[in-house]
Amino acid sequence: MLLIDPARGIIVDGNRAACEFYGYPEEILRGMQLSRINTQGDADIHHEMQNALAERRNYFVFYHRLARGEVRTVEVHSSSIIVDGRTLLFSIVFDITQRKLAEHSLRTASLVFENSSEAMSVLDPHGYMITVNPAFTAVTGYPPEEAVGAHKSLLQSDREDPEVYRTLWQTIEATGSWQGEIWTRRKNGERFLRWLSVSTIYDENGVVKSRVAQFSDVTRKRETDELIWRQANFDALTGLPNRAMFHDRLEQAIMKAARQGEQLALLFLDLDYFKEVNDTLGHAMGDRLLQLAAQRLHHCVRASDTVARLGGDEFTVILNDVAEAHSVERVVQTILRTMAEPFLLGVEKVYVSASIGITLFPADGNDADLLIKHADQAMYAAKEQGRNRFSYFTPSMQNAAQARKRLVNDLRTALDEHQFEVAYQPIVDLRTGEIRKAEALVRWRHPQRGLISPAEFIPIAEQTGMVMDLGDWVFRQAAHQAAKWRAAHHPAFQISVNVSPVQFRDDGINQEAWLYYLERLGLTGHAVAVEITEGLLMDATPAVSQQLYSFRDSGVQVALDDFGTGYSSMAYLKKFDIDYLKIDRAFVQNLTPGSDDLALCEAMIVMAHKLGILVVAEGVETAEQRDLLAASGCDFAQGYFFSRPVPAEEFDRLFVKG
Repeated sequence: MLLIDPARGIIVDGNRAACEFYGYPEEILRGMQLSRINTQGDADIHHEMQNALAERRNYFVFYHRLARGEVRTVEVHSSSIIVDGRTLLFSIVFDITQRKLAEHSLRTASLVFENSSEAMSVLDPHGYMITVNPAFTAVTGYPPEEAVGAHKSLLQSDREDPEVYRTLWQTIEATGSWQGEIWTRRKNGERFLRWLSVSTIYDENGVVKSRVAQFSDVTRKRETDELIWRQANFDALTGLPNRAMFHDRLEQAIMKAARQGEQLALLFLDLDYFKEVNDTLGHAMGDRLLQLAAQRLHHCVRASDTVARLGGDEFTVILNDVAEAHSVERVVQTILRTMAEPFLLGVEKVYVSASIGITLFPADGNDADLLIKHADQAMYAAKEQGRNRFSYFTPSMQNAAQARKRLVNDLRTALDEHQFEVAYQPIVDLRTGEIRKAEALVRWRHPQRGLISPAEFIPIAEQTGMVMDLGDWVFRQAAHQAAKWRAAHHPAFQISVNVSPVQFRDDGINQEAWLYYLERLGLTGHAVAVEITEGLLMDATPAVSQQLYSFRDSGVQVALDDFGTGYSSMAYLKKFDIDYLKIDRAFVQNLTPGSDDLALCEAMIVMAHKLGILVVAEGVETAEQRDLLAASGCDFAQGYFFSRPVPAEEFDRLFVKG
């Protein structure tokens, strides 16, 4: 209680409770200026008094500062009294700070409740809704008049097992709260997934007063998350696990097998002849083939196994809990048989097969990367054995792979370090016995290993693309040598150069550069012939065909190598205007009078001559073979009977000897 002199603006007196509240001793409080405790200016005080008068209140609300600096909200009830002829105010002061804070909290909570984007409902202890906010109506479709008084089961969906709801409310009753995702039903019957959070309000005795449920519709978020997850882990074309998911499943399978002492098998599968289907029928048909192949693969294994697509036409299969190798082979044989069956692509019926590499855990490796590498090596071994078959990984494959890697690295520097040489094998005119042609054959003299067989390094050069630079170098060496021998021995001397199918792909051979080089040497296109394989003609794309025609138009002649061992076809001989046909050594090595091989050689010679094509026989090693071929009308021959491939300096002596 305070006694105030309003005229002088001082506190005349205060009781002990006032001294304790404001924190001043009685002697200081008595006579203190009122402005010392009142934080408001005269205008604010006057405004509050006007409000009280308008609201017909008999009290005022002020903000008073205590001695320790804290500001409290107070409610002041005042009345006028006369003391010693002076008009004083007898004021009773109530501290209402906590009440005001509580009122503010309630107002804030009400605003949050009404304006929240989250759906909210308050339930009584028995699960009946007391109130709902506007967001509740927006999400569920139930207006307040239908929701208030309804039981919490109003929103239950038949998509959830009733046991889920029982467990949910048992948890709430035991702990007071719960949160998680649960399927719910709107008023219109539509199901949606909501993220629900339930909390409980207790009274001072720990008895449940009410429960507050807050939720939001997360259906679209779940769908988006599932789509993102699926795109990250599954192949969009086939629906199979992709490379990332495959790695994860393989690592999980390895851990399980190691923990339980089991064996698992990893199959690495590549479709044979897929590129041909893709190139001839188009990518859309190629994609359809991959989809059908994925379906067939999936049906060849158990539900507990994993089929994945790594990319392109490469698939993997994880076979879990493998008891013995025979069970793996049964699955592999089923896959080979299934893949070899015809695929119907629209109106086209196509045939492919599969090459499969097999590796076992833990025998062949104890981590995912090692098993994948070993299975890949085994798959390539299966391809090299003729395709449509399988191969187990062996340590020798790893040694071969490491040796190949070293050879690739050495091959990259061999050209710059001048490790390659060109040897020349004479091609003899069987009518005159003169050396009129030669075949240029590349040799690699490795600084440590010595001479490396072309059969070993040419396939690697083709696979790595290094054959492009190597082939260009060989052509220039051969052209340079042709110029020398034309000047020294015969103006029509010709050197043939083997050209890899790889050189015709991608950007192809730089024919302008080749022809310009011949021109600089003073040579015509006839100075050099290019030797190609039958396989190139079989896979002749428009780009390949155009390059062959360009060679023809520039005067560079074309020889078809190893004729008779592949898809020999007169149609290709006519279409591409072949100049020379080279009979493969397989038909020459067993030539004897009256033999089948002699009959075949004679037939090929007659056929070629009818088409205006000259014939070269390869692999001649005896005088009898030479004489039989000459008698059959063969034009040229080459082989060890005449000479092995030799360096250019030694070749010069063959001219003198001849």
